[in-house]
Amino acid sequence: MVHPATLLHSIGRFLIALAAAMLVPLIYGICIGDPCRPFLFAIAVTAVAGVLLLKFTAGPKNDLSHREAVLLVVLVWIACSVFGCLPFYLSPFFPSFTDAFFEAASGFTTTGATILATVEILPHSLQFWRCFTHWLGGMGIVLLAIAILPLVGVGGMSLYRAEFSGAKSEKLKPRIAETAIALWKIYFGLTLAAYLALRWAGMNPFDAVCHAFSTLGTGGFSTRTASIAAFNSVAVECIIIIFMLLAGINFTLHYRLWVEKQPRRFLADIELRFYLLVVGAATAAILSSLILHNQHSIAEALRSSLFQVCSIITTTGFVTSDFEKWSSFSQSILLALMFIGGCTGSTAGGLKTSRILLLLKVVGREFKRMVERRGVFSVRLGAKIVPEASIHSLLNLVYLAFLVNLVSCFLLTFSGVDLLTGITAVTSCMFNIGPGLGNVGPAEHYGDLPAMAKWVLSFCMLAGRLEFYTAIVIFTPAFWRR
Repeated sequence: MVHPATLLHSIGRFLIALAAAMLVPLIYGICIGDPCRPFLFAIAVTAVAGVLLLKFTAGPKNDLSHREAVLLVVLVWIACSVFGCLPFYLSPFFPSFTDAFFEAASGFTTTGATILATVEILPHSLQFWRCFTHWLGGMGIVLLAIAILPLVGVGGMSLYRAEFSGAKSEKLKPRIAETAIALWKIYFGLTLAAYLALRWAGMNPFDAVCHAFSTLGTGGFSTRTASIAAFNSVAVECIIIIFMLLAGINFTLHYRLWVEKQPRRFLADIELRFYLLVVGAATAAILSSLILHNQHSIAEALRSSLFQVCSIITTTGFVTSDFEKWSSFSQSILLALMFIGGCTGSTAGGLKTSRILLLLKVVGREFKRMVERRGVFSVRLGAKIVPEASIHSLLNLVYLAFLVNLVSCFLLTFSGVDLLTGITAVTSCMFNIGPGLGNVGPAEHYGDLPAMAKWVLSFCMLAGRLEFYTAIVIFTPAFWRR
């Protein structure tokens, strides 16, 4: 049974935390002389809404049920996108609420798709907020709230599992709050390291902090319309490649490496090895194609192919080359990487490399069964035998993802979007990447799409960020059945 008062009370806490987060770009804007009215109004509306929800609804008396936790996670992501878009909507740079919501949803879900034709027109405070939403959404708004709010102990584990699915199988600490704080310390440490490295590479403080937020959040919002290509720096690109790859690795492994000092266990992880293998193979394939088609020298081809492969597989979406001008073979590899994504428990989107690896093993088992009808074969991921229930859940997830993809593509083409743009825009938003092909390519933007298409894509962002089950189960009759 779902208790609305309990959910609204909890949402009130999240809104107050969101209003506090908006104080950061507000204070920065005041310091540099930016117009601050959009943030003042947004903070006031968000804080008042949060206070009213706390005052007129009863706090939870017992732990949240799993059903309530799932619904709360969905409502929190929607609420953060609605209230988080207010600074955009109240500024003169976003023509409609649809555009402002799309930008905020893209930020919090770390998608990086933008409706802006020119990013530089935004005041620095708004640019800071765009990238800061990546950083908040990267590790997860709910996971952050579990770490810092008194909601801990009230269904904390249910919230943790409903939102941060990649780490749900392994608690690092006895208490869920300690786990959340441990992950955030690593996340903050990597962000600080990325900032310092980018400053060393020549970025100014503003660009460095914004790109550190976007890189560790695997989001892709940049302070420049041309993205990373605008800096034309090998050092900047190498630093961002390193930190994109780190952000795409399971944060449980980071904990084992940085806190528990277990490098062997880190390097022995089968998902990490497969992740790096895919990066290497895709880079080599695109490198060969670029050289074969005489589009780049060997050095330029290596630089471009490695950066774009890392950017796409980690679902960051930064750009150094207009890959729409590459061969169809190279584009098809990048499209495949959109589906694969990073490791489970990372800030990256996609289906996740461990699931792709598991799918390959399941297919291999079926081939064995065809040859040896009476054989009994188990599926192993590393040294562990994968339960049949987990395999069925995985197959259902893949089916659900492709169903959402198909329906969304139909809706986009119905709204007037061409087929190539529709397919790649849906795939890019579902797996939180940002750039696609066609009219939403790396040199384009989403601003010219119809309003209906933007709402469909906003749903795709949220559904993909919550890994489909959490976002879609609330629409089933079984979820609401007593």
